[in-house]
Parts: sequence; structure tokens; C-alpha cells
Amino acid sequence: MKNLILALLFVGFLVACQPKETTPDTLPMKVAMAYGFDQMDQVNTLGFTWNVQRDSVNVLSRSYLWNMKDQTVDYSDPDTTYSYSLLSDSLPPADKAFINDKYWAMMPFQLGWDSGYTFETEEGVSSPLKGTTSTKLTIIYNSADGYTPGDAYDLYLDENNKILEWTFRRGNGEQGATWTWENEKKVGPLTFAQDHMNAEGKRFIWISGLSVN
Repeated sequence: MKNLILALLFVGFLVACQPKETTPDTLPMKVAMAYGFDQMDQVNTLGFTWNVQRDSVNVLSRSYLWNMKDQTVDYSDPDTTYSYSLLSDSLPPADKAFINDKYWAMMPFQLGWDSGYTFETEEGVSSPLKGTTSTKLTIIYNSADGYTPGDAYDLYLDENNKILEWTFRRGNGEQGATWTWENEKKVGPLTFAQDHMNAEGKRFIWISGLSVN
């Protein structure tokens, strides 16, 4: 039976971590913790490259070094390289890409950082791609927040609260696209899923160049 749970997390969007004594005992936070969110106070910078592959060809790569203490981002792609402050009143076009790519790399941590979403859970759900019995955690963002407000994510979780697959539904529409979360790698105190495979079993997006300092 689906239980709708309204949750406004008590953490700002870009706050690096939360005191353990005030950590909410919610499923989204348990997912964040499964990937090392409780160790985020050890992290000063996070680096990664977001890659897109089509027909076995790498068609796009974007790299980031996020200084979480200073709230700056070093951005680079094949055509340009520059740095910017997340605290600036006027953010560059790269920031939209950074937000998008960060969700692919760090969705578990976003569940701890983000505010302004609701969630619902459903037990014993078969994941869309592999048919694995899972807990379905649906995240619905507020319609007034972010670059694509009102979006929804269906996360299919294993018994350890790790993501097996996720479905992105723009604007909380009924239809969406699903990819796997696999090939985990631990970097410092944090764990990341590096590969996202599509319904045909082909790698669509992957994360490389992971660094945690």
C-alpha cells in the first residue's frame, strides 16, 4: 500500500552536511547515509566528469571541481574552462549543466542536501528494467524550485537502501525514462554509482574522474 509522506527536509540545498543529532529518520536520509552522507563533514572538494555515450561513442563530457567550503565550481568541457561562484547573483550557463550532472553523480547526497520536496514509498515493487523486487521511493520536487520545477524521480532501492534503478519524470508526468545505477566505487568516505545503463543494457551516462578531498 502506497503511503504518501510529506517531508520538508531541514537542510539547505547547498549545505555540505547535517549534525548527526538532527538527522531525520526518513527513507531519503537513509539512502543518503548508505552512500556516506554522514561523512560529508570530511569533504572539502568533490570532482567528477559527466559523460554521455550513444552508439558506443562518447558524445559529450563535462568536468567539475566543486569546492564545497568556498561554494565555487571549476567547470570545463571540450570548448571552454572557467570558474564561478555559486553565491553569485548571476550564474553562468554552466550552472544548469552542473545541477543536472550533479544529480546523476550524487542523487543520494541530494536527498540530504535538498529542501522542498515530498516523497512517497511503496514496498515490494519490481524495478522497471530488471524486475528486481525493491522499495520504490518517489521524490517530487516543488513546482517553484530549480531549473526544471516539479520534476519527479522514482528510485528503486535494494535492502541496503542503495539505488538499483531510477526513473526521471519531467514535471511529475506519468511517463519517464529509466536507467540503472551500478558499478559502485568508494572514493574517500563516499560511495558513487559510476554507470547508468538504459533499457537495452547499453551504457548511456557514466561518471569518471571522481575525486574527494
